[in-house]
Amino acid sequence: MANLNKVMLIGNLTRDPELKHTPGGQPVCEFGLAVNRKYRTKEGEDREETTFVDCEAWGKQAEVLKQYMSKGKPVFLEGRLKLDTWEDKEGGKRSKMRVVIENFQFLGTAGGASGGGGGGGGERYVSEEGGSSARGGRGGNAGSSQGGGAAHQHVSEEEIPF
Repeated sequence: MANLNKVMLIGNLTRDPELKHTPGGQPVCEFGLAVNRKYRTKEGEDREETTFVDCEAWGKQAEVLKQYMSKGKPVFLEGRLKLDTWEDKEGGKRSKMRVVIENFQFLGTAGGASGGGGGGGGERYVSEEGGSSARGGRGGNAGSSQGGGAAHQHVSEEEIPF
């Protein structure tokens, strides 16, 4: 039986990204994402619900997210679910589900149109297998961590348009 752990989300950051480093010096960035869903009840009433998701990014992606993202900004994320478990001070078992980011794309400003026009502007970042490097290309479909031998172009921070 095959397994699949893939998450795709579009939402707005609920807080400024927090950048930390592991004891080995690896950057990790943590932030929250709010994803809204609009729907209509059986009675015809329009409603909206919000799901809050904890996210983390590693390596160069963590540094880029910290530098260019802030509370309220929209982003498209691709990643995988990870369940963290630990024991609290009273010895009780605790757990938290989070998304580990593998790819992301900036979507523009909160409340504004996305840059680049038409097919979803912005900058897309794709991780290498270890998730430790930002890779990408211009436009909506540039780069993917899948697809075998697809060529990727490294994007330096100076090339980011904002």
